[in-house]
Amino acid sequence: MSVLVNKDSKIIVQGFTGKEGTYHAEQMIAFGTQVVGGVTPGKGGQIHLGLPVFNTVSEAVKATGANVSILFVPPRFAADGLMEAADAGIEVIVAITEGIPVSDMIKVKHYISNKPCRLIGPNCPGVITAGEAKVGIMPGFVFKKGSIGIISKSGTLTYEAADQIVKAGLGITTAIGIGGDPIIGTTTKDAVELLMNDPETKGIVMIGEIGGQLEAEAALWVKAHGTKPVVGFIAGETAPAGRTMGHAGAIVGGTEDTAQAKKAIMRECGIHVVDSPAHIGSRMAEIFQVTA
Repeated sequence: MSVLVNKDSKIIVQGFTGKEGTYHAEQMIAFGTQVVGGVTPGKGGQIHLGLPVFNTVSEAVKATGANVSILFVPPRFAADGLMEAADAGIEVIVAITEGIPVSDMIKVKHYISNKPCRLIGPNCPGVITAGEAKVGIMPGFVFKKGSIGIISKSGTLTYEAADQIVKAGLGITTAIGIGGDPIIGTTTKDAVELLMNDPETKGIVMIGEIGGQLEAEAALWVKAHGTKPVVGFIAGETAPAGRTMGHAGAIVGGTEDTAQAKKAIMRECGIHVVDSPAHIGSRMAEIFQVTA
């Protein structure tokens, strides 16, 4: 079993013929991901990277049976692309695009709320199931198959955690980059629940940051329903109140969304919190009693 994407997933790339879409599609194909085509309005009928290009997502789904889409579309057009993918019956939609207006994402979240799809992102590195499928922009070579799932708002911390977990001899099942924007599709709690219910995943790394209540909500869920160990880290310990740090959603608005407050809640809920990302791998190794 795997979470969200696997070797049987059929992926299309929205914004396929653009610079970013082309580069990352090549990387996904090289990883072994089953990319079946792409969408660029006005270029339907062309062949790109040896694969068909379609004018619409609906056409692509009908022709290829695609069930996963990754979106490399400029911010002002991204909301339309996300809703188009949902309308076409795509089951997992991964939005890499950064800078989508919050007002647009509110519309998207409402629009897809009653549709049978899951949105990852936006402003995220994507999803990777080690040894099976990479639907994102992460360096695939870091992710070796194993038993630990990763959830993170940060792309770079996802890669760092994966590298540590692999070097600890545990390896990765699926890593989910949920995105750092204020309005995202899949929340930290949603992702934790997916991995907690995956029989191949034996432990979970949860990487959060200042701002919002996503980590607290996930921690409370873990306390009530968790059956596997969770190692947690919160970035932004020294961030001043009221200033956005890195991600649009990473801003301390009150005492409850500081790094210190989040870590306290996580500890109370039984999560193994580390104060430095450098200790993620070794802490998980201690839990499973392997040599890091």
